[in-house]
Amino acid sequence: MTAPHRTHVTYPRPRPDTTLSPFTGYTRAHWEAHADGLLAGLVPYGTPHLAQYRLPGRTGHAGDRSDGLEGYARSFLLAAFRIAGARGRDAPGRTVVADLVSRYASGLDAGTDPGHPERWPRITDRSQPMVEAASIAVALHETRPWLWDRLPDAVRQRVAGWLEGFVGARPNDSNWRLFQVITEEFLASVGASYRQREIDAGLARLDDWYRGGGWYTDGDGRKFDYYNALALHLYPVFWQRIAGNRADAALVAVHRDRLRVFLEAHQHFFGSDGAPVHQGRSLTYRFATAAPLWAGALVGASPLPPGRTRRLASGALKHFADRGVPGGDGLLSLGWYRPFLPVTQAYSGPASPYWAGKAFLGLLLPPGHAVWTAREEASPVDVDDRYLALPAPGWLLHSTAGDGIVRLVNHGSDRLPPAPAPAHHSPHYSRFAYSSVTAPETPPEGEPDGPDNHVALVGPEGPPTLRGRIHPLYTRDRIASSWHTPVAAGGVDEDGSAIVSASVVHGPWEVRVHLVRASAGISVREGGWAVACADAPPVAETGPGWALARRADGLTTVLVGVLGWDEDGQSPVGEVAQACDRNAVGYYSATPLLRLARHPGGTRLLATLVVLTSDPQVHEDVPGLRGHVRVFPASDGTIEVLFPDGTSACVPGGPLTADPGVK
Repeated sequence: MTAPHRTHVTYPRPRPDTTLSPFTGYTRAHWEAHADGLLAGLVPYGTPHLAQYRLPGRTGHAGDRSDGLEGYARSFLLAAFRIAGARGRDAPGRTVVADLVSRYASGLDAGTDPGHPERWPRITDRSQPMVEAASIAVALHETRPWLWDRLPDAVRQRVAGWLEGFVGARPNDSNWRLFQVITEEFLASVGASYRQREIDAGLARLDDWYRGGGWYTDGDGRKFDYYNALALHLYPVFWQRIAGNRADAALVAVHRDRLRVFLEAHQHFFGSDGAPVHQGRSLTYRFATAAPLWAGALVGASPLPPGRTRRLASGALKHFADRGVPGGDGLLSLGWYRPFLPVTQAYSGPASPYWAGKAFLGLLLPPGHAVWTAREEASPVDVDDRYLALPAPGWLLHSTAGDGIVRLVNHGSDRLPPAPAPAHHSPHYSRFAYSSVTAPETPPEGEPDGPDNHVALVGPEGPPTLRGRIHPLYTRDRIASSWHTPVAAGGVDEDGSAIVSASVVHGPWEVRVHLVRASAGISVREGGWAVACADAPPVAETGPGWALARRADGLTTVLVGVLGWDEDGQSPVGEVAQACDRNAVGYYSATPLLRLARHPGGTRLLATLVVLTSDPQVHEDVPGLRGHVRVFPASDGTIEVLFPDGTSACVPGGPLTADPGVK
């Protein structure tokens, strides 16, 4: 095959349509233009026969040849949605779709030729090509009439032969099991070699990880994050489409029912500006969080009105586009808004972010489908303050319509394998809270962990402790609770120490109650939210028992000591920790802090008001906030919480009693 002509072409975005899409202005044409722009941006980095895309940036741990395959496979998935969505045809006067077909056909030819300099790495046990094979299999299925069926027979045989490396191979025991399911199901669909028992085993393993309420853990343990959305629910949809009549109808129904239940919750994870809550790993996939929204519509399993599906998905895409994603070079960087490596993992290569292309799954729905023709409808955060308890992952969501912020309170997800595996630490899982407008502080490896949304013990020597394995106690209504054993930076449990915590939410407020067991003389430090911005450090204010950090646009975090922080009748003066280049949201960041200078030994009950808001009516009088928050412990172990607006809530007795008893 001859490689197609490679000219970098840019595609202007259509004008916003505020009649059809009053919230985002986006239509199907905007999605097509974004897809075309992302794919065009890759062209200058393609190898001569387009089997690999060698993008600038840090090499992933699998090496540059694997990174080049990743660039091909992940962009092929995006191209497949664009090709299939257009039914293989271009609009008059354009050759976008035809060029994509030619481009990816050339890559298939070269990449599967074992003697070609652009050949792909083989699929072997637990190797990165397993991940990319699944994307290629999905893309080949979705474009079959325009690509696979028109390939020379010799190329088809080589492609099938490369994919057959998955047969009998061992994937990681995680969402990777579904990559094997997808790849071998595609092989079955084209008459190549496969093992049905491996397909069945992968689907059965997925069922092992189901925890109810639409939530899977990504492998054994408590590994809850966006992989539930962009892998564990998404690949069963791809499997159903590839398997067709081969798929077990009862199992298909189970997967669809679980997806429907999940989407009831997933719609609450997006702020009014379209930003997804910033939690978990692989966040550099960004707007891929929209993929299950389209998947629900694609298989008739969505509980959402069509106009809300588009509002949420388009909101996520627009959020990043409005903030310079992709960058001026036309590429998706390893980062969130700007390039920022701490938001990635060691396996992330320069082309890893192109799994963001999963968000374009909606292009498979025809232009006349209601998700494209219905008028946009408000998302939950647009309408009213919301509260959602998610017992399976141990999360509380609370959002406020006044500022459009979604906050996630975490008492259950730590991404750790079951004990006795060591309790290592990740800022993207260990924090008490995450939101749609903030990111956790993520210092480079080897530096002390950030203080945000964390309670730590601080001894005379060594850095503050980390939150170790999270043991959920309960999540219901507006209250969640858990306990953990503080872990030293080296991964060793602090002897005899334990912290039981409960969070109570109301509007923009969260009251955190901690029962801290520690040795006498140990200091206790609590951190609020880290707010970050690109152009200037946030403003800091402090006073007796409180601290505040505020961005120029009004986003404010406040930390107020409510109970147990006073020593000798005096309230500690709050602090604000300033940092540079430690936050994915912006270069400058700041976190309010409170310290108990000396723990008396035994147990100490601490209560703190934690606020994240853009509403000036909430944060304009911080000393007043302190005066209008009350926490009343009772003899039976219950704790009554009184919020600034007079609303009260009760933390049940039991865990928060005289001793955690959890060592």
